[in-house]
Amino acid sequence: MSEDEEEAEPSVELGEGQAVDGAPLSRVAARQTWPKEKSEIVERDGAIEIRSANGPVPLDELLEQVDDTYFASQRHFIDAVRDVLPTGPVETA
Repeated sequence: MSEDEEEAEPSVELGEGQAVDGAPLSRVAARQTWPKEKSEIVERDGAIEIRSANGPVPLDELLEQVDDTYFASQRHFIDAVRDVLPTGPVETA
């Protein structure tokens, strides 16, 4: 990488915006090791609030709506939760 590339400004500026309540679903999923049973996820991270269009929702409430009791992979977990997660723009705090 050349010096010019190192000194270039980032293409997306971060910072100064309003906060968003709740954690991203992908962050919660990344904290797990897969495969995993639903009960283990509820026990460990059930109280974490996930970002949604209707405001933060506790993960354990979302998982109550999911029929699966076992997630073979991170993708399986994310897809199952997204199916019951309210969608749309996420409001800022």
